[in-house]
Amino acid sequence: MMLVAVVVLAAGSGTRFGHSTNKVWLPLDDRRIISHSLENAVKSFPGCRAVLVVDPADAEMAKEVLARETPRINVEFVYGGRTRHESEFNSLKYLSADILEGNIDVVLIHDGARPLASSHLFNEIAVAALLHGGALPAIDVDPLEMDIVTGDRIARVQTPQGFRAREVLDAYTQAEKDGFVGTDTAACMERYFPKTESIAVPGEVTNIKITYPHDLALAQKVIAAHTNSRD
Repeated sequence: MMLVAVVVLAAGSGTRFGHSTNKVWLPLDDRRIISHSLENAVKSFPGCRAVLVVDPADAEMAKEVLARETPRINVEFVYGGRTRHESEFNSLKYLSADILEGNIDVVLIHDGARPLASSHLFNEIAVAALLHGGALPAIDVDPLEMDIVTGDRIARVQTPQGFRAREVLDAYTQAEKDGFVGTDTAACMERYFPKTESIAVPGEVTNIKITYPHDLALAQKVIAAHTNSRD
């Protein structure tokens, strides 16, 4: 059985959303955004490690909310850093003992503000990461939008991004020594493990990142449509 750790990032702010509260704690349907993200993230991996990276100021609220909304998930809490990269490294350091002992095969890192990424997508990314070293979901943008230098088609990368656990830990450990800060997990892996094949897995158009108020309204419509289709 594949041993998976899922890291969900939720230590950001609500600045771009225009709210004083981190957007992941806003309501979506019957629960908070983050509760949807966590539930979808762990559904395909019985017994997986579920790590939530939070702002220290949100820690008590997070424990209270998740105990009520996701009681069946054993959520482990890690404090975030000043940057996304630092938050990711904090989570990897937290998991490092089990990674080094071989108790975790794959680490998936996901934006908590993407509550609609399906459990199927998480599973596809985990399997591909174990086989190839790394995997990330991507969807094509407008066919007419191309890189003006290379002529290549442009794809929009989503999360979760998955990597073999030992390699991603080693990459971030070396990045810490070098003072390198990546824009996302894939950027750090590309720098320190350029020979690791990170493959693109088809993403999901409904895997919306909640950045602005209209994104939240759209996510609510997606949930409503999905609910109506089951009725």
